Amino acid sequence: MNVLIVDDEPQARERLSRMVGELEGYSVLEPSATNGDEALTLIDSLKPDIVLLDIRMPGLDGLQVAARLCERETPPAVVFCTAQDEFAVDALQGAVGYLVKPVRSEQLLDALKKAERPNRVQLAALTRPAAETGSGPRSHISARTRKGIELIPLAQVVYFIADHKYVTLRHEGGEVLLDEPLKALEDEFGDRFVRIHRNALVARERIERLQRTPLGHFQLFLKGLNGDALIVSRRHVAGVRKMMQQL
Repeated sequence: MNVLIVDDEPQARERLSRMVGELEGYSVLEPSATNGDEALTLIDSLKPDIVLLDIRMPGLDGLQVAARLCERETPPAVVFCTAQDEFAVDALQGAVGYLVKPVRSEQLLDALKKAERPNRVQLAALTRPAAETGSGPRSHISARTRKGIELIPLAQVVYFIADHKYVTLRHEGGEVLLDEPLKALEDEFGDRFVRIHRNALVARERIERLQRTPLGHFQLFLKGLNGDALIVSRRHVAGVRKMMQQL
């Protein structure tokens, strides 16, 4: 992970640079930035993964820099560095964490580990429907659960089933409810999912076998469902068979 250090105090920059350099898996980008304007310029050119950002600086302060970064589609993760704990509340509104000077090694490592996870702005870009961004399909889908916002990799999704105004997403770890139309999901992920019923989309790579029941219905068995099967409507049987021949 590439780390950019932003601080107007030379000793603080040198100390952070040395501490980060001693941690495995992290590299300090050069040059460091001494103020907010330099920070924005270097972020554009160096594309850091993480920014260690001082709050009190001449010109643009750290909070103003973070606010500008939040306007970008793919901002780096921000960890604020402050000499005063009073900034902690404000800092957390624009960053994945904060460090109080003098920074200690264990605190620095913990903050960097947290910063490796996508920040809220990155998560929003990552999980926003393609129709809203004009970009390609999402790699993850977000759902509100009792745990908060749960982020599900698309590769772990087994199927989507519509039920009234909600869609149930079944994944490797369980189920969540989405407030998204099934048709919009089909439009976005049509190359990875196939419709087997007016209310169901299944992951192509999860398909195991199609089987006819004694009553003449068709069932589709999927990997990851522990033997459970989904009903395939008659109008979609031919399409499912043709697709399975191409797998």
